[in-house]
Amino acid sequence: MKITTILFLIILYVQSLLGQIYKEPKPDEGFFTGGAGLIWIDGQPHYRISFRPEVSFSNFGVGLDLNLDFDSQGKLRNENFNEFTDYLSIIRYVRYGYKNDPVFIKLGALDYYTLGHGTIINYYNNSPTFDARRIGLVADVDFGNLGFESIYGNFAQAGLFGIRGYVRPLKFTEAGNIPIIGNLELGATYATDFDKNATVLAGNYDSQKGEFVKTEDKGALSIFGFDIGLPVVKSGFTTLLLYFDYNKISNFGSGMASGVKLDLNGLGLVELSAKLERRFNQDKYIPSYFNSFYEIERFKLDTVNNNFSSKALALQNVGNDLNGFYGDLLVRVLGLFDIYGAYQRLDKEPKSGILNLRTDVSPKDGSIVLRAGYDKVNIQDEKDLFKLDDRSYLFTEFGYKPLPYLIVSIVYNWTFTPERDSNDNITGYKPQKRIEPRIYFVYPFNL
Repeated sequence: MKITTILFLIILYVQSLLGQIYKEPKPDEGFFTGGAGLIWIDGQPHYRISFRPEVSFSNFGVGLDLNLDFDSQGKLRNENFNEFTDYLSIIRYVRYGYKNDPVFIKLGALDYYTLGHGTIINYYNNSPTFDARRIGLVADVDFGNLGFESIYGNFAQAGLFGIRGYVRPLKFTEAGNIPIIGNLELGATYATDFDKNATVLAGNYDSQKGEFVKTEDKGALSIFGFDIGLPVVKSGFTTLLLYFDYNKISNFGSGMASGVKLDLNGLGLVELSAKLERRFNQDKYIPSYFNSFYEIERFKLDTVNNNFSSKALALQNVGNDLNGFYGDLLVRVLGLFDIYGAYQRLDKEPKSGILNLRTDVSPKDGSIVLRAGYDKVNIQDEKDLFKLDDRSYLFTEFGYKPLPYLIVSIVYNWTFTPERDSNDNITGYKPQKRIEPRIYFVYPFNL
């Protein structure tokens, strides 16, 4: 009863605040977001209090993310703060610059990060679960004639690392002023996963010791890549890029991809980004190996049936002649909606479909809020497309704004929760359902 009263008082207090949510603040702006409500986690009710302020001043930005979940007895849920990184992850991110700026640095949660053309690291997410949030780092620097992109996924333990260096060789000569050809770009990528389970191919679970014993392991998984890109059109409104990538997974196979990428910016009102890619895959090769599901797919242990699955094992079993297509599309009408979709399908592999969908319909002056996200891997056919299982992630929110600064919504998550061994090490993930009636506010401000 005391918790319910506190939540009610918080809701009354926030009626003096205004704003929008989930919109990264522009320079010298910020917003303070907070809310309270009930959340059902695997069918069990919990009370939630959340605070999520973000501020951007000049090129710097900071975002916090504090969620407190209490059970019906008023006890804080264990998974909220059972690791040191859970305390650090209250700082959601610290940022300098924005993606595609000459200098971009971000420390914290890394949401759907892509390196280069995305044929090695594509929409990688270092925190796919609420209960095991991670702190990572992105650092990109463009000097004009050359530069680099880099990512490190998890400071708490060994994990994903990737770096791509690139050079525009003609920029060092007078030929750099030639239209089209002067912007030719050559790149080289190195990506690896230092996690101890990155390349597990065989092993068994020792129930007496409460741990998994590996019997075949190829060590750190490394991928080397080389690429060439040519911006055929490059202006303030339109960019048309042709590219070709070659990648080799150490101790496994290799693959190539050729594609075209189009970006349109309609006077700052409408943005469109589209990519179509043809992939040529040899045996023992998976394109975009480090994807949005990688942290889930890397290694899963079933202690009941004494078996496991790993992405390296799936890689080992990939056959030959698995060419295919990949495409994505982003449409953004500023102030109205964002829609993003991506899909992969290989020619001769029935379970090769990978789908990513995102939408955000929350007009600034409107009264309706609709947000949704859906990821699925290993899709076999149309019937399998939207079936929720251990290959799926779903987020939906439908809300109404009774006041410009107050949002009442219902949130549904099909996500994952970590499974742990006797030493509290994460051995895999299992699906988790979260249903959350939510009332929250946002207070925007200028510096």
